[in-house]
Order: sequence, then C-alpha cells, then structure tokens
Amino acid sequence: MFTLSRLMVVATAVALLAGCASPNPYSNQDQAGGDSGGMSKTAKYGGLGALAGAVAGAAIDHNNRGKGALIGAAVVGAGAAGYGYYADKQEAALRKSMANTGVEVQRQGDQIKLIMPGNITFATDSSGIAPSFYSPLNSLAGSLKQFNQNIIEIVGYTDSTGARQHNMDLSQQRAQSVATYLTSQGVDPSHLAVQGLGPDSPIASNADVNGRAQNRRVEVNLKPIPGQQYQQQ
Repeated sequence: MFTLSRLMVVATAVALLAGCASPNPYSNQDQAGGDSGGMSKTAKYGGLGALAGAVAGAAIDHNNRGKGALIGAAVVGAGAAGYGYYADKQEAALRKSMANTGVEVQRQGDQIKLIMPGNITFATDSSGIAPSFYSPLNSLAGSLKQFNQNIIEIVGYTDSTGARQHNMDLSQQRAQSVATYLTSQGVDPSHLAVQGLGPDSPIASNADVNGRAQNRRVEVNLKPIPGQQYQQQ
C-alpha cells in the first residue's frame, strides 16, 4: 500500500525521468538572468509537472494510488517537459537574434517576454514604426515563424505624461502597428493578441526622464497554447 511519503518518492523519481529523458542542448546556459542551478528548465518543468500529476493521479485512482501516481506523473510530466524543452530552444534562438538590438529577452516561468524600449520603437506621440525598429521586428518575425507554437501577446505602454485616454489609445495603436507588421512578414495572425495599457504597470518611476523613457515600451509575451502537444525537435 502506498503512503503519501512513498507517493512523493515515486513522483520525484518519475519527475526526474520526465525531465531528463532527452538531452537538452541548452542545459548549461544561464538563459534567465541567473538561473544556473545545474538543472535544465526542461527538468524543472517536467519535475514539477510530474509531481502535480502524481498527486492528481493518486487522488483519481483511489483503489490503487501507486498506479494512479505513476500514470499521472508520467503523462503530466512528459507534457510539461516537452514545453520546457521547446521554450528553452526558442529562448536561446531569441537571445541570439536579439543580441545588440536593444531588445531585452526575459524568461518568466513558462513565458518568454521581449521588452522593446521606446528609443528604438516609435517616435514621440506616433504609432509609426521607427526605422531602427525594423531590424528587431524582422528578426522576431523570423523566429516566430520557426517557433510557431505560441500565443503572442503584444502590449503597448506609455509614460504618465499627458491625458490618460490619449495614452491608452496611443499604446493600443502602437501594439497594433507591431502586430500588423509581424503579420505582413508571415506570422500567423490567429496567434496574435493586441492590447494597449497606456501608463499602467510602469517598470520605472515616471518622475524623471530616464524612468519615463523605460516606461514607453512594447512588450511581446510568448505563452504556450492551451492543450498543445509540444514535441521535442
């Protein structure tokens, strides 16, 4: 009979197998600004997913909790590891293509975020794409066509200067400009979502020039598609 402690041991073992079943070519890279604990993101996603799956599996199969835990761990862990491996590869490709462009690439859990600062994106009070922005957008479009299994959220932001409604409209128009250009370069429009948040969610103080410049930005958030089966490539 499986006790809770034994279920945890089984889940952990399956988690490690789910996370390490296939070699991850990026496991030795610090891809998320300090995430260097010796375990790849694939193993982390697979491990956490397998542990959650084990608990769920044990709860479902009351007559044979050990069997339920193993099935739940294997199924959920493998799915999570599949996305972790996919995201690892996508993140590495984006970091390479965005190097020296002014675009910052961040990894936040299962999400990849690209922060595009105002000094390269749009002229003041304009939603027309600046000449310096075309090169990063072309690189992004190429990457999104290669790694095409994401929801792509494009969010525009402004600083707090001026009327709020004007800033909300301007940020929406800028996000739409990015989406329209990416679509023109062959990115699947069905994966795109656009939003303008104006001065909301600032990343720096609006009390000084440098802070306001940081807040004028476009963010592109790459997320997994719900229900998508991510195969290791």
